[in-house]
Formats: sequence, C-alpha cells, structure tokens
Amino acid sequence: MPTIAQQLLRRKPTTPPGAGEAHLKRSIGLFSLTMIGVGGTLGTGIFFILSQAVPVAGPAVIWSFVIGGVVAGLTALCYAEMAGAVPASGSTYSYAYATLGEGTAMAVGACLLLEYGVSTAAVAVGWSQYVNQLLQNLFGWQLPVQLSQAPEQGGIINIPAVIVIVLCSLLLLRGARESTTVNSIMVIVKIAVVLFFCAIAFTGWNSDHFHNFAPAGFAGIVGGAGIIFFSFVGLDAVSTAGEEAKNPKRNLPLAIIFALGIIILLYVATSLAALGAQAPEKFANQDAGLAAILQNIVGSSWPGTVVAIGAIISIFSVTLVCLYGQTRILFAMSRDGMIPKVFAKVNARSMTPVRNTVIVMIATSVLAAVVPIDFLAEMTSIGTLVAFLVVSLGVIILRVREPELERGFRLPLGWTIPILSIAGCIAIITQLRLITIIVFLIWTAVFLVFYWFYGRKHSTLQTGTPAVAPEAPYTSNFAQPSKSEIREAAERRKANRR
Repeated sequence: MPTIAQQLLRRKPTTPPGAGEAHLKRSIGLFSLTMIGVGGTLGTGIFFILSQAVPVAGPAVIWSFVIGGVVAGLTALCYAEMAGAVPASGSTYSYAYATLGEGTAMAVGACLLLEYGVSTAAVAVGWSQYVNQLLQNLFGWQLPVQLSQAPEQGGIINIPAVIVIVLCSLLLLRGARESTTVNSIMVIVKIAVVLFFCAIAFTGWNSDHFHNFAPAGFAGIVGGAGIIFFSFVGLDAVSTAGEEAKNPKRNLPLAIIFALGIIILLYVATSLAALGAQAPEKFANQDAGLAAILQNIVGSSWPGTVVAIGAIISIFSVTLVCLYGQTRILFAMSRDGMIPKVFAKVNARSMTPVRNTVIVMIATSVLAAVVPIDFLAEMTSIGTLVAFLVVSLGVIILRVREPELERGFRLPLGWTIPILSIAGCIAIITQLRLITIIVFLIWTAVFLVFYWFYGRKHSTLQTGTPAVAPEAPYTSNFAQPSKSEIREAAERRKANRR
C-alpha cells in the first residue's frame, strides 16, 4: 500500500493512451487547431470585456492587453513545448500529472473547471448583450431585463445565455470534426468583422481620449490585465485537442504559436480603435460596447448591426471552444479515475463523450443564467493564470527529469521563458480582488477534499487498471525510469510512427 506522499506524487508517463484505454478519434488538422485557438480567444477580450477593464485601467488598458499578451505569449510557448512532448487530452491537467504528480494534477483540475466552465458562462452572458443590441437595431425592441440579466443585475434569468450554451452543446454532440469545421467558418467571419470595426472606428479618432492615460497608475494597468486575462483561454484550448489532433507533436505547437500572433495583433488594434473613438468614461457598464461606438460615429444603426451580428457569431465560437475544452479535460480526469467514470464514456457513433457534454451543458447553463459577468470574468482569470503557471513550471521539471524525451518544439534560451512566464502570472494574480483569491482557494480546497475521499482511491494508478501500453508502466517520483529506459521508449515511439 503506497504512502500518502507516494499517492500525491505518483505520475503518469509522457505517452499517448494505449490500445486498452478509451480514446478519441484523430480528425483535427493544423488549420482547424489554429482556428480553435483563435476561436476560443478572439472575441471575449474585445466585444464586451472593455466595459469591465477600461474603468479600472483607463486608456492604458492598451498596455493591459500588451501585458496580458506577453504573459500569455510566454506561456503559449511553454504550452507549445509541453503539447509536443505530451500529446494527450486534458491540457494542463495531463501535463501536471506527468510532471508534478497526482495531487497537483487534481488541484490543476479545479483551476481548469474555473478556466473553462466559468468562462463558458461568462462569454454566454456577453452573447446575451449583443443579442439584445441586434434585436433593438432590427426590430426596435429588446428582451426584458428580467429575461436577459442575472438576479444581481435586476433580472431573474438570462435566457439568451442559456440558449447559446445549449446550441453549442448540441453541435459538440455531433462530433469534433463537425464542430471544428463550423468553428473555422465562424472565426473567419469574426476576423472580418473586427477589421470592419477598426476601419470605421479609426475614422472617429480623437487623441484627447488618451490625455489622462493611466489614471490608476501601474496598479490599474496590471489590474486591467487581470480582468482581461481570461480572454486568452483559447490558447490553452488548443492543447485540449491533443488526443484528436493529427500529427500532434508537430501541429499542436504550430497552432498555438500561429493563434497567439493573430490574437495579439487584433486585440491591440481593436482596443486602440475603440479608445480613439470613445471617451474612457463612457465604457463603464456599457452593453454591446463596440456596436454602440460605431453607431455614435456614423450616426446610423447599420454599422452597429453588422458588429452585433459579428459578435454573436464570435462569442458563439468562443462558447463552443470553451465547452469543448471543458468536456475533454473532464474526459481525461475521468479516464484516470479522478472523477466518476460517466465523464469518460464515449459514444460509439460520434466518438464523443456524450454524457459528459450534457452534464457540462446543464452546469454552465445554470451559471450563465444567474451569475453576473464581472465576477465570472475574474474567477476565470485566476483559474487560467494558475494553470499557465503550472505549465511553465512543468516545462522546467520535464527538461530535468526526461531530457531525452522527443519534443515537437523546444523553447530557446533555456529556462528563461518559463521563469518569466511564472513571474508574470504571479504578478497579475497579486492584483486580483481579495474576494476572488479567497473564493478560488476555497474552491480548490473543496476539490482536493473530493480527491482525498474519491480520486486517490479510484485512481488508475491505485487500482492497477491498465491505462497505457504495457511498454510504458506508470512511474512515480520514488521510482523514476533510467535515462536508457527513456531513450529506448522514445526509439520505440519513433519506430511505431514509421
């Protein structure tokens, strides 16, 4: 019987699932993977989060996006190396399990539930705002507040937010290939809409809007970065497709890097255009902000209608990717025995985790229906930041422990990039509201209690259930494979691909 320390520190090997393990169909290519990254990111940070971040940072929110982008970029490079080395479903959870051990992986699982589950609810609430804007422009009426806002904001239930989650879930139930094809089409549309917004907004440029550039100083800039950081969650979503990606060791790193470049360019351009066209004080609590900005510039509702349509498509795409990521992480955790097996059951026809998807749909719909967007955004940010921190730490540990492991992408400059990523994540976390940090710690503690009473007893490492090919037995921090064993396993993997 292993000791408590051995249970907490036991690790999974850095190998794909074996023949005896539940697995998903590899059907996603490089372009679709890149579109998952862009689709899960582009939209949330510009279509509605400016109304939350500008009041905190002022016009310097541009630097908030830059800081968030730099930290996310450093971490994205770490994800690229980890995704190429550990091409498994589960993203940060799987990486933590392979590097830091089972206990840490379970804590990371708690972070990922916030990162994906709560962000699904947050972007769904933003979708509701633009649906109302579109209804107003086209038909001259909106859904009543009681049916389109959370109770804290004067409503009863946010019905449009629930509808978008249900629609995305139904699409996911048809299969990963169909979902990513639809997502790619929507991403192309929303990039076109973002460029349309910038082209018109720059015609209303007023440099006076930047005079009081940083009213809250550097603290306000970093605070703004903390609020908008959840909008970079799509970069992590690429790695959740590790088990459904074609040639994952090559395509996952490339998709993450390509998506990052597209996202940062569009975020900074849009925030510049929006602040040049509208005074900072008008952003506070502004629903469907980008559509309103264009209507004020042109003096007509048609540009706002175009942006509202684009935002509806855009945020639908983000919701789809977040739901996808959440279900695949739960799938990986369930397959490892950390949570009930119902989340790992795969439908024979669609090769998707159907029951898992339905459960996630119900849970996120409840959140979106009754919780306000500002609290959802911050809770998602802290979950994302902690997950990013763990991946960066995992890169360092895996380089020390398994230097011979085959990697599809290797970071330059040694440990410099992972260390800078860790420092950046910590800096932003310290600027979040105290209540956000406290709720996060309570949530993580509850999840670890669940692990104590359920996960550690049902873990496949505890029960001895085969989960990978026999050639690669599970390892622990107390019984590490030798370098020759690691080298031999790498050679076998190369031979199997030939």
